[in-house]
Amino acid sequence: MTAVALAITDGMLHYELSVAVEVFGTDLTHIVDPWYDFSLCGSGPVHVGRFRLEPDHGLEHLARADTVIVPGWADTDRDPPAELVEAVRAAHAAGARVASLCTGAFVLGAAGLLDGRRATTHWAHTRELARRHPAATVDPDVLYVDNGDVLTSAGKAAAMDLCLHLVRLDHGSASANKIARRLVVPPHRDGGQAQFIATPLPAEGNHPLGELFPWALERLDQPLTVEDLARQARMSSRHLGRHFKHLTGTTPLQWLHTQRIRHAQELLETTDATVDTIATATGMGTATTLRRHFHRSVGVPPDTYRRTFRP
Repeated sequence: MTAVALAITDGMLHYELSVAVEVFGTDLTHIVDPWYDFSLCGSGPVHVGRFRLEPDHGLEHLARADTVIVPGWADTDRDPPAELVEAVRAAHAAGARVASLCTGAFVLGAAGLLDGRRATTHWAHTRELARRHPAATVDPDVLYVDNGDVLTSAGKAAAMDLCLHLVRLDHGSASANKIARRLVVPPHRDGGQAQFIATPLPAEGNHPLGELFPWALERLDQPLTVEDLARQARMSSRHLGRHFKHLTGTTPLQWLHTQRIRHAQELLETTDATVDTIATATGMGTATTLRRHFHRSVGVPPDTYRRTFRP
């Protein structure tokens, strides 16, 4: 996936658009070389909020891209421009991977790309998206949905999550984590994490689990239980579960499992350690257990992942 095209037209949301430009349109060859060949595609000069953009190519150029990004659509009460819808449909038909950010899902829906697929958008617009496109399964409770060739994200910060997810798919976890550190954003939030978390994540060290997270990350090789985490946090298991749900949108065990898989990805990319050794280092116990969980979470076996992303 080398060529990334950002579809632009009047009425798009500038935040989501700028996220895509920052991730794919910045020269990051010092992290990954070669990086993406990035272009803006539109039918003419575009006004996005107070900004004016000059496209590099017309919308027909989308069909030449490996990945097409469709930013958020500001006025969901109006149908997106027919020329944009047709260009996105043609790009997908030509084999492009198409990803929408926030309400860009309405463009994908109008192009028929959501029919028979799971999708999401900003939680405030999921009901309308489902009403307009009943053949789609709209999930209001996730950050993003990956159908392989069609991806959708929730709003604002979730747009960054999806963009980093695409980088992770193309260039591996280690590279995506380096880019996340450069952008000062969390390196990974699972697509299945809740969009709306009741309590926003406070500053580091300023919440009941502020010391627990780094403590657990340093002990992924150990068979940690909910009781172990609760004991370290000096609270009951039930109280711990409530805090985890508020702060991360998931359960303690699911959070631990995700961290183990991410650690395994980095070790596969950056070391020559055997799968058995990595299974021990990540608390998976045996290579068989690691292979089963890794394949289920990432979609490929550890050996295939290493061959794909090892420099």
